[in-house]
Amino acid sequence: MFQLFKNFPGLIQEIKLLFGTKPLEKEDIDLLNRFFPYYEKLKPKHKDEFKERLAYFIASKKFIPRGELKAISREMELLIGATAVMVTFGFRNLKLKNFSKILLYPDNYYSTINKTYHQGEVNPRLGIIVISWRSFVEGFMEPNNGINLGVHEMAHALKLENQIQNEESNFFNVSAWRNYEKLAKNEMIKLKESQTSIFRQSASKNIHEFFAVSLESFFEIPQRLKDYDEELYKSMVYLLQQDPLVLSN
Repeated sequence: MFQLFKNFPGLIQEIKLLFGTKPLEKEDIDLLNRFFPYYEKLKPKHKDEFKERLAYFIASKKFIPRGELKAISREMELLIGATAVMVTFGFRNLKLKNFSKILLYPDNYYSTINKTYHQGEVNPRLGIIVISWRSFVEGFMEPNNGINLGVHEMAHALKLENQIQNEESNFFNVSAWRNYEKLAKNEMIKLKESQTSIFRQSASKNIHEFFAVSLESFFEIPQRLKDYDEELYKSMVYLLQQDPLVLSN
């Protein structure tokens, strides 16, 4: 009973969002069809679910301009939100609740903490996802190179959300993660030994980075990833509870 009252403000907010979320406009859907291939290829019933989840995501997050960016456009909200919905689409009730704010810079930004420039980052303690808009757009301009900043940062948020203790945690199937991790570590060894790989070198840094990089390939070049390593691809389908190749048929 105490826990129910403790979560009462959050429940009220959830109810307000569920009943007060504004559906996407025709212009919003037209933009998705033009610039978001994942959505455009979905079957009609999946498109309806995608639109509902995207409208909720935009309503539940605070988009904040940073640096020289003076305002957040509707296009920014739609494409960043659509990326989050795509990455989480296999988990029907997952909303990345820990991350309530999305900070958007016009370009790469300087971090005073580690004295270097960033394209994006995820901070679970502050509940923020930070994105360089220029780098985000570049990820969509070349959809077949397996490099997509938006997917990369949302992948980090997804993995962290699974670990953070809240009502959304532990949604990854344990055996699915173990199987994926085993295959991922084999691939990381290949990268460290400079063997030929579909993944870029930065994926060998640690399992968290490999996860983010592998999701870029999973969503951008799924057929190439499956041809490269079908076992790894299938492990990701099981882990993420979706198959982009099936959804797009």
